[in-house]
This record gives sequence, C-alpha cells and structure tokens, in this order.
Amino acid sequence: MQLFFQQGILPPTINLETDESKHLTRVLRKSEGDIIHVTDGEGNLYECKLIDANPKKSILQVISREQIPGDDFYIHLAIAPTKSPDRMEWMIEKITEIGFHEMTLLSTMNSERSFLKTERLHKKMISACKQSLKYHTPKINQTIDLKKFITNPEFDDFQKFIAYVDENHHHHLMDLAKPKGNYLILIGPEGDFDPKEIENAFSHGFKPVSLGKSRLRTETAGLAAIQMFQVLNR
Repeated sequence: MQLFFQQGILPPTINLETDESKHLTRVLRKSEGDIIHVTDGEGNLYECKLIDANPKKSILQVISREQIPGDDFYIHLAIAPTKSPDRMEWMIEKITEIGFHEMTLLSTMNSERSFLKTERLHKKMISACKQSLKYHTPKINQTIDLKKFITNPEFDDFQKFIAYVDENHHHHLMDLAKPKGNYLILIGPEGDFDPKEIENAFSHGFKPVSLGKSRLRTETAGLAAIQMFQVLNR
C-alpha cells in the first residue's frame, strides 16, 4: 500500500498539498478513479478515490475512514544534537520506522551543536512514516536546556533513565525498564554528559543505565534505546 500524508483532513474531500500531489501524479502516475490511501498522522487512515489528478493540488473523495489504535506505551527520547545534522536525520528516519512517540533536543554543557532546525527533521519523519505505514506522527520539540527539561513535572509518572559512558554501570536498560509504561531516556552529546548534569539527573529521579558493552555514537545510542523499548513491549 502506498500511503500519503495530509494534515487537517475535513471529509468528504481531501485537497493534497503540492509535494504529495506531484508524487501522486508525476512519479506514481495515478489517474482519476484510482484508490488512494491517506493518513493525517493522528491515527486516521482514509481510503479515497482520486477525482482530480492535479500536480499542484489533487482532490480526493473520501470513501471510508479507519481509526488505527495507538500503542499502550509511550517513548520520549531526549537527545543532544550531533555536530553533523545528517546523522540526526539518519537517526530520525530509523527510529520513526522502528516506532517512537516524542523527541526533545537537548542543550547540554558539552553540546557541539546548540541549535538544530526541526523542520527538516519533521520532513524526514513524515517520509519515514509513509514508508513504514505509521498512522501516528511522532512529536519533535525544539531545543531546550537540559537543566530546565529534567525539572518538568510532566514526567513525574514516567520511567526515567539517563544513558552515559561508564564502565561501572550495573544495570542494562532492558533490566530496569518495565513493559507498558511511559519512558523518558536522556542521551548525551558526543562529549557525553558533564558529571554535574548526571548528578542533577539523579536528583530528579533518573536512573543510570547501560545500552550495552560497546561505546556508541549519540545517534546510535538513540536508535538502540528506541529498539530496546520496542522489544520490551513486543
């Protein structure tokens, strides 16, 4: 099934935006009368008939709507952006395919990049959602200071973890995380978290965890953590 994305759908018709319309008509060469599947990223899957194959704004007639249920767990990844934007884009594509729910970019004491545009990450995420047939679009938050982020009472009922390089870690993430929960995990920059940041995280209820014996790059650590939460809830 080829999946298209359009926000703010108001049946009985859908007006596809230009990028989706171009792909529909010029790349896939769909024509009037063809059946098209569209999601709004909010769990709705629409089966539609193409009634106007216009590369600037194609028009679809909604035939039916199916509500796709979400997960019974929630994964929030808080991660410091890498120096290379390409590596973050690679990560967002892969963790979207695997499945996560929210990501926040962190500004830390050792961050090599203090700001990263989320618009391009969002486009990569939408593309990955369509490719992997995801009907719930994850949320991406702008960069926030780590010290401010970890004090947010919104996370009081989350299982909270911090992953960092330490040969003396006694607990693997898979050993501490419990299934069917809300998870928040902190992943540091390429220079890792500062010891003061780690201690501050401990004081706000974050548990230290290992992601394995290997020393991982930031984006690899983010990917590994998401996969572990998914396996835990398989």
